Amino acid sequence: MSFSTSQPIVYAQDHSPAVLQTHSWRTVANSASFLRPHIQPHMSILDVGCGPGSISVDMAKLVPQGCVVGIEYTSEPLNDARAFAHQQGVTNTEFLVGDIHKLDFPDNAFDIVHAHQVLQHVADPVQALREMKRVCKKDGGIVAVRESAKMLWYPESQGLEHFWEVATHMGRLKGGNPHPGNHLHVWAQQAGFTRSQITCSSGAWCFASPEERAYWGGSMEERTLSSAFATNATELNLATQEELKAMAKAWRLWKDDDNGWLSVLHGEIICHKE
Repeated sequence: MSFSTSQPIVYAQDHSPAVLQTHSWRTVANSASFLRPHIQPHMSILDVGCGPGSISVDMAKLVPQGCVVGIEYTSEPLNDARAFAHQQGVTNTEFLVGDIHKLDFPDNAFDIVHAHQVLQHVADPVQALREMKRVCKKDGGIVAVRESAKMLWYPESQGLEHFWEVATHMGRLKGGNPHPGNHLHVWAQQAGFTRSQITCSSGAWCFASPEERAYWGGSMEERTLSSAFATNATELNLATQEELKAMAKAWRLWKDDDNGWLSVLHGEIICHKE
């Protein structure tokens, strides 16, 4: 199956090891629990922006009589996704390159169309939702989306504050929509759902134990210095190398603080197609 890109993808990160480390940690339990009650064993699921496939493969285990198709705008993480499915003994998955703005699937093709942390990285999130709605089955199909809204941490840290500001500004300059979790339901209505078809909820990640801080803080420290975040920050004049080093140090200090605590609040929507 071939795909063409009709709109630019404005992902401000990349698929470097530090980025994939955080993406590969995601599961249905920690990142799509709001959708879990709706998943039935026979269902077909489209996972848009699947990355390294950790959520896709987890979903596939829940639909043994169904299937999961994961798409990503670049082929870069898809070999990892296929390898992870094989390692997990999951055979009802397929991973393809595709464009969320123009999905190469027929109308009413999937029982569930899911996206996690994707709409903030695309040029036209409303068009993306229209396409997700189009390929979702009528009379019971579900479009499910989860996006970040806010990040909070303890203790106070100018370095982490600077990181958040740079990441947010970078996303906007690249043409994205950073942290839109508080208005997903508005976009869904603009895409053609009625308000009564949309259920809103929220969820959060929390990192506070030594193991959680080591995972999150370590990956974010590495991402600050060695991923597209660092390249874009300097090329867009958002931060100098010295400022990036200070942000990385702030992540390291937070990681090593016994009282360190961080939470990412997400907005969630379930949209029922009639």
